[in-house]
Amino acid sequence: MLENGYWRNYELRKHVKVVEGKEAPTLVLKNATYLNMYLKQWTTANIWIYHDRIVYVGENMPAENKDTEIVDCEGKYVVPGYMEPHAHPFQLYNPEILARHAGKFGTTTLVNDNLSWLFLLEKKKAFSIIADFDKLPISMYWWSRYDPQTALHNEEEIFNTHDMMEWLSHPSVIQGGELTGWPSLLSGDDRLLYWIQETKRKGKPVEGHLPGASEYTLTKLKLLGVSADHESISGKDVMNRLALGYQVGLRYSSIRPDLPQLLEEIVEAGIKNYDHLTMTTDGGTPGFYENGLMNVCIDIAIQKGVPIEEAYRMASFNVAKHFHLEEQLGCIAPGRIANINILQAKDNPHPESVLAKGVWIVRDGTEQEYSSSINWESYGLKPLTFDWDMEISDLQFSIPIGLDMINDVIIKPYAIQADVTVEKLPDNRDDAFLLLLDKNGKWRVNTTIRGFTKNLGGLVSSFSQTGDFVFVGKSKQDMLLAGKRLKEIGGGIVLVHDGEIIAEIPLLLGGKLFAGSMDELIEKEKSLKDKLIEFGYRFNDPIYSILFLSSTHLPYIRITQEGIIDIKKREVLFPATMR
Repeated sequence: MLENGYWRNYELRKHVKVVEGKEAPTLVLKNATYLNMYLKQWTTANIWIYHDRIVYVGENMPAENKDTEIVDCEGKYVVPGYMEPHAHPFQLYNPEILARHAGKFGTTTLVNDNLSWLFLLEKKKAFSIIADFDKLPISMYWWSRYDPQTALHNEEEIFNTHDMMEWLSHPSVIQGGELTGWPSLLSGDDRLLYWIQETKRKGKPVEGHLPGASEYTLTKLKLLGVSADHESISGKDVMNRLALGYQVGLRYSSIRPDLPQLLEEIVEAGIKNYDHLTMTTDGGTPGFYENGLMNVCIDIAIQKGVPIEEAYRMASFNVAKHFHLEEQLGCIAPGRIANINILQAKDNPHPESVLAKGVWIVRDGTEQEYSSSINWESYGLKPLTFDWDMEISDLQFSIPIGLDMINDVIIKPYAIQADVTVEKLPDNRDDAFLLLLDKNGKWRVNTTIRGFTKNLGGLVSSFSQTGDFVFVGKSKQDMLLAGKRLKEIGGGIVLVHDGEIIAEIPLLLGGKLFAGSMDELIEKEKSLKDKLIEFGYRFNDPIYSILFLSSTHLPYIRITQEGIIDIKKREVLFPATMR
């Protein structure tokens, strides 16, 4: 078993004994037509596996095979387990249920955002739970955030050099970023530059977040250490980034499903080399994952004319090579972790059988059970409890500037003209009350939002960037009832209209994460989304709209712990009010 990324010496000796015929492999995939990532060719071989490691790939069958499981793969096609290079495993789901769901569809490696750990757990517990995730069959790696992506009262407590160096030194942390705070880097933030350079000195890449960046900006950020970017919005963006030496992730997410267009444009442009391209679902919300993760991206790539071998490499070998993991992952060769997908056809990336660390996740179309290794309660991740109540006095609105939704995540300021002193805003206006309330009950920020709902009475969500409570609604009484229900269920998202609870998603792990199965969560999210659309939500992804209300990496105005912030000027326009 891997420990801190390596097998122990006595295990390595045993692996060699398997090849020598002195030990039996635990599993052999016989007559396997597999994709050799180094040759970019399909080759027939017998693949010997000893527990979690591939030990031999070639013409021979083992001399010693007592108790060996032998699976004949004649007529099948075998590829490495798929790798998601840019996962946000906290979008209502928790990292464990995302891993289980991804594994069913052949994505056996996730490289995950650590941001929610920074808000939910102190560092020692975060490192402990990461060690627990290493025990899952799915390979779980992490990145280290450089900034909180919002304005915090206590930012220095979470983002400081001592803790940053410990995160970047952790063996399961294989990347720095994503770098949403790059404007401050360009403005002379030397502490951030030091963190980036330390990341590079540790041999780990730095992921950018550079939507709309010019060639001039991309060049400067390359000089300062940024390795990769997943924010291309056109084929031209992709080609420009490749030309400058970036590793480029092509995105297919619930708020930016750009992959089909990007592939069409780069294929039309005559791209010759796919070695520095990957694909990512970039933290899709639950319903977006109903049919899987990277298997869907590979399918799109094949349909759009990407050579089949390159499509699989983009979701496996290219990812492993970028993270310097090609000696462990991303290909079928001696010494690699036994993450393997068995397919019915070369051009059908949806596997009928999946191995992860040598364990059957799916066998001939049937999902296999494996035990959980995450004891959430031991980490204090349980239903929220708090000893204070929301009061009508919290619903006092006087700020003259509101938030105008342009799309799912872009928000501009607007001058509030509605009478916000009333108990209920009229349905013939787009304005709704918006309140960000401290999860500890100490402060609040009150304004309005336009474009989220036409007539919904009240919504509350403890799912937010910082875990503080977001309220949106037309009716102050419905908002109060929503807050009361949130306290009763211990966190989540609650919709109330005309005094009745009409939908809810309980998030019983710290108020941010779902505690059931992904299938359950997908159904609950669909129901919630349908209700919000019924009440006038006019965009595509309400979960991201709620999450990004406080996100200071997006234009143009946000509601944060510090108050209403002008993003471009980096100014607090209206500070938070103490309760």
